[in-house]
Amino acid sequence: MEKYDLVVLGAGPGGYVAAIRAGQLGMKTAVVERDAVGGVCLNWGCIPSKALLRSAEVLGLVKHADEFGISFDNLRYDFGIAIDRSRRVVKRLTRGVGMLLKKNHVDYIEGAGLLKDPNTVEVADTGQLLWTKNVIIATGGRERILPALPVDREVVITSREALELREVPSRVVIVGGGPTGVEFAYLYATYGAAVTIIELLPRIVPQEDEELSGALERALKDQGIAIMTGVEVNGISVSGNMATVTVSAGDESHAIECDKVLVAVGVQGNIEGIGLEQLGVATERGSITIDHKMETNIPGIYAIGDVTGKLLLAHVASAQGVTAVEFMAGMDPPALDYPLMPRAIYCRPQVASFGLTEAQAQEQGHSIKIGKFPLMASGKALALGEAEGLIKLVIDAEVGELLGAHMIGPEVTELLGELAMTKLLEGTTTELGWLVHPHPTISETIKEAALASDGQAIHF
Repeated sequence: MEKYDLVVLGAGPGGYVAAIRAGQLGMKTAVVERDAVGGVCLNWGCIPSKALLRSAEVLGLVKHADEFGISFDNLRYDFGIAIDRSRRVVKRLTRGVGMLLKKNHVDYIEGAGLLKDPNTVEVADTGQLLWTKNVIIATGGRERILPALPVDREVVITSREALELREVPSRVVIVGGGPTGVEFAYLYATYGAAVTIIELLPRIVPQEDEELSGALERALKDQGIAIMTGVEVNGISVSGNMATVTVSAGDESHAIECDKVLVAVGVQGNIEGIGLEQLGVATERGSITIDHKMETNIPGIYAIGDVTGKLLLAHVASAQGVTAVEFMAGMDPPALDYPLMPRAIYCRPQVASFGLTEAQAQEQGHSIKIGKFPLMASGKALALGEAEGLIKLVIDAEVGELLGAHMIGPEVTELLGELAMTKLLEGTTTELGWLVHPHPTISETIKEAALASDGQAIHF
C-alpha cells in the first residue's frame, strides 16, 4: 500500500492548488480525480464560459463598429468556432495544471476516491489502496436540479450542456438570474437569440448591492433581454425540439415557448458516494461542516470548495486549499473572511464586488457613508464607448474603513485587487484618495469614488 502525507479527492481549483502547496512544503501527496484535471471550473465552468464571453464581446464590438467609423458588409459569425476556441483554451490550461502537479511531485491518480477509514482511500475503479496521514475532500459540486425543473439535457439543459452547443438557439428561457444566468443571457443575446430570464426573487443577481442589480437589469434590457422577476416556474413541458415554460406571479400565469431552457438555479456539493456516512463526517444541508482550519469533525479529514457550501467560487476553493495544507504543516495562516471574498460576474457590463452591501451594512448597525462615481464621467469609459456603469464604495463613517465595494462597468472585475489590498492593509478612503492613479484609466474612478464620500470628487 502506497503511503502519503496527504491524499486529495478531486483535482479542481481547490484540490490541485492544495496538492501543489503540499508539494511545495515537502509533503508526499496524491490527487485522486474521477473526471478531468482542473475540475468543473476549468473544464466546464469558469474558463470555457469566459472564453465564450470574450467571443461575445468581440462580436458586440463589431456590431457597433459604425460608432467608431468602421463599416463593412456581410457580417458572418460562427458560434461553433467560438466553442472550438473555448475548448482549446481549456486544453492548454489543463495540460498546464498537469505539468504543475508533476513539477511539484504530486502523484495524479485517475479514478473515484472512496474513504474506507480516516487514513485509507480506495480508488474505486482499480481497488488500489492509499494510506495517508491526512485527506482533503475537494470533490466540487454540480448543477442543482429541482423536481419542478426536469432536465433532459437536450431541450432542458444546464450550463454543462450549454458549453457544448454549437448553434445558438433562436429562443432561450433562462431559469435563474444569478451570475450564470446573466452571463449566458448576455452571450446568447449577443449572438442573436431572443432571451428571457426568469428569477424567483424580486431582482436579478440578488446577492449583489440593490443599486447595482437595478443597473444591470436596465443594461440587459437595453440589449433586448426580457427579464421577469418575482416569478415562479410552475412547470416545463417538452414536445419534440420545443419547450413550454409555465410561469406565475401572484394570480397571473402564462406560458413561454422556446427552443431551449437553461436551468441555472445554483450548485450542490458532491458529497455522496465517498464514504462520509460510514466515517461519521458531519454534514449540514448537503454541505460538509468545517472549522477555520478546513478540518471536519474527524481529525485529519479536511474539506474545501463547493462541498463546504461556504462560498461557491473557484478562488475561494483555492484559498481554502492553501489554508488547510498550511495548518497541516504546522503553520498559522490568516483566517479566511468569506464576506470579503471578491465576486465577479462577466456579462457586459461586468459586475464586481466584495464586502458588505449598503443594506447589509445598515442592518449590521454600521454608521456609513457612500462614495459614488458614475462611469459617464470617466474619460476612459467614454473613449471605450462603454460609459454605462457605477463605482460605489460603502464606508465606515467614523474611520473611513472600506466595508464594501460594488462596481458595474467595463473590466471592473480587474479593479477588485486594488480594493481588496486596501482592505487587507487596513487602508481607508483617505489613502485611496491620496493615491495617484494613471489617467485615463477605469481605475481612477476608484479614487474619485473615495473622494466623493467626503464631497471632494474632482471630476463629478
